[in-house]
Amino acid sequence: MSHADLITPSRFIARLPSTLGRVPRMLRGLYYTGIRNREKVLSLGWALERAARLYPDSPALLEGQRRLSYALFNGWANRLAHAFKAEGVQHGSVVAVMLENRAELLVILAALAKLGAVGALINTTQRGQVLSHSLNLVGPSHFVVGEELRAAFDEVRANLNGSTERLYWVADDDTLLDPGQAPEGWNNLMRQAQGQASDNLPDTAQVRLKDACFFIYTSGTTGLPKASIMSHGRWIKAYGGFGHSGLGLTRDDVLYLTLPCYHNNAVTVCWSAVLAGGAAIALRRKFSTKAFWKDVQHYRATCFGYIGELCRYLLNQPVCEEERGNSLKYMIGNGLRPSIWGEFKERFGIERITEFYAASEGNIGFTNVFNFDNTVGFSPATYAIVRYDLENDRPLRDAKGFMEKVGKGESGLLISEISDKWPFDGYTDPAKTQAVIFRDVFKKGDAWFNTGDLMRDLGFKHTQFVDRLGDTFRWKGENVSTTEVENVLGAVHGVEDAVVYGVEIPGTDGRCGMAALRLAPGEALDGALLAEHLDRELPAYAVPLFLRLLQQVETTGTFKYKKADLKTAAFDPQQVGEALFVRLPGEADYRPLDSALFESIRRGELRF
Repeated sequence: MSHADLITPSRFIARLPSTLGRVPRMLRGLYYTGIRNREKVLSLGWALERAARLYPDSPALLEGQRRLSYALFNGWANRLAHAFKAEGVQHGSVVAVMLENRAELLVILAALAKLGAVGALINTTQRGQVLSHSLNLVGPSHFVVGEELRAAFDEVRANLNGSTERLYWVADDDTLLDPGQAPEGWNNLMRQAQGQASDNLPDTAQVRLKDACFFIYTSGTTGLPKASIMSHGRWIKAYGGFGHSGLGLTRDDVLYLTLPCYHNNAVTVCWSAVLAGGAAIALRRKFSTKAFWKDVQHYRATCFGYIGELCRYLLNQPVCEEERGNSLKYMIGNGLRPSIWGEFKERFGIERITEFYAASEGNIGFTNVFNFDNTVGFSPATYAIVRYDLENDRPLRDAKGFMEKVGKGESGLLISEISDKWPFDGYTDPAKTQAVIFRDVFKKGDAWFNTGDLMRDLGFKHTQFVDRLGDTFRWKGENVSTTEVENVLGAVHGVEDAVVYGVEIPGTDGRCGMAALRLAPGEALDGALLAEHLDRELPAYAVPLFLRLLQQVETTGTFKYKKADLKTAAFDPQQVGEALFVRLPGEADYRPLDSALFESIRRGELRF
């Protein structure tokens, strides 16, 4: 951390004049973030209907040559809501949704939200056991599957619990023009919506802040995803915090979105920011460095949603004609590293970076409202950064048994108080919910959410992200569970033990996967076969890039793998006296890693 990142009284006061014009929107945002009454009727559906009433002719969604106004988009959502209702979907119903980023995905989610149904947002990269687990975890009554993902669904259908009779197919096309022909055994959802009423439904007036809006999947400590509950209350807090107080978009803005809509970054942060100001959202299926600036130019985008890795990819590209004098003014996201923050702003002419911090399952969020550099910003929530014992993996407590706060400029574990104003929705599994709650933190009887993240106190209620704790690391913008990868490796013939951990590659963001393997006596590593198995069973971001062959595995008294020394040595041949292997970009095999190849990686000569 640079001491220049600390926020002093003079620095804070100097920023106030530039925010005066945004004060009315900021106050409106504080109203939405501060609502205590969870019985209040407010929801995503309400936000869409408000935008359609105020900005009926303004574009709500742009995709390629498609341009959907707010009136058209809202009417489409209403027809779908009526169709869902006719199929038995009601308040509280859980509907699995499997579509890639496209207009049909957002309008389906809007329709479900209007009914008070819960959309289970399935990660579109999941396959096999992980996919069937995610579906079984929430017990959907209905399944909505895009044509592009039907094969993945069919592979696991036999492994799903409960009935899978209510299947709804969505053509991979502009279904407003042509809903297509559904395969045998599937209902054509978009055809069913044709002819339904376009008026707003009375059901939306029954959806309250306490009601669940989405299930968002996060990495689980058991190795398989957990389903966190995104309530309408938390979505409305994002609508206030990111939409009004933080970003402040208007009907003249276009937010370009390439982040996957099964993540809260996209469907909660970016979408709520768009709806708050009647702006348009421009969708792309997947991020592409080659298409980025062409799309920005095509849509005349003024803002984009990001994760840190995306920004690094853009910086690594040579200057192109489309980026010169581009229309981007704002960006919203998380994970932008201080090492590239200033360079990114200067090269691309960004006026305001709305960096934020939030956890899918948490009750706290930070937003860079005052446009400081190198910070996740400010939070109105009650939080603390407490001293943490990394060696023993637990917060420090004083002689009275209470936790201790760090000083300004110091780092520690971020925790947030659970209260009526800042409730904790938790997970679908009550035991997992209780496992992340600290009690008797500063006084007897209090309760605080454990974010599992190390943060630095910058002063004036601003913080800086430091690192994630525990057995989850982040790579390519995705959380990776080490236990999940260990389980997949453990199923490989000849692998006796598999220890997975995250390691840093110079010049990249986050940590990639590395696996230390102990093979059975007489077994040899077949790198190509192992790579094929991992590609089949895991998303690409979870596949380990480095391997280490162990003679023996060290464990704790409770038989947990000791990873500290493995992480420290990483893939440096000078520190590892055992065989090392690497899977280079674009290759389908693991090759031996020697000192020369290590130096090439260290110097950033290979792009991971």
